[in-house]
Parts: sequence; structure tokens; C-alpha cells
Amino acid sequence: MRAQCAAGHIRATLHADQEMLDEGFTLDDVVQAIQAAQVLENYPDHKRGPCCLLCGVTVSGRPVHAVCTTAQPVLVIITVYEPKPPKWVTPTHRRPRV
Repeated sequence: MRAQCAAGHIRATLHADQEMLDEGFTLDDVVQAIQAAQVLENYPDHKRGPCCLLCGVTVSGRPVHAVCTTAQPVLVIITVYEPKPPKWVTPTHRRPRV
């Protein structure tokens, strides 16, 4: 994924574009965050193909989550959001489900 970002082999879905706009992230913010991100969750058997949840930080220090494909020649960014309570305790820890 980092190599795909570095090479500019990236595509954002319309949903991801809208989420970036709603959350105040630019594509550059997200790409930079992905380049140093950690994988939080892996979804190898997702119905639309293997993907994973990444957590990174923008230049301005904002945490960002991105769900991306992992099995395409182009990195497809499916959705983007800032992890916030109540769903997230910290950017890397999800609140336990009750």
C-alpha cells in the first residue's frame, strides 16, 4: 500500500471523496497518513474483496482512518473518517461492544 501511494497508484471512491469533504481532509492528507499508517483491522474475506482499516496521522496531527483495498494494482480508498467517540476510545482502540 505504501508503494502504491508513493507511485501515485491511488483511486478514491465517490463515497471516500464525500467523506473527505465532510471530514475536512484532502486527498493529500489521506495519502500522507496512509504512507505511515498501521493496519488496525484486516478484512480478507470482505464481500467486495480483501480490504483493511488503516490508522494514520495527517501533517497537522489529525488522526485519520481509511478503509482501502489490498488486492488491486491501484490502491482504492473506500472510506475515510476521523476516529471519534463514542465508537473509538482512542484512534487505535474501538470501544467494546456491549
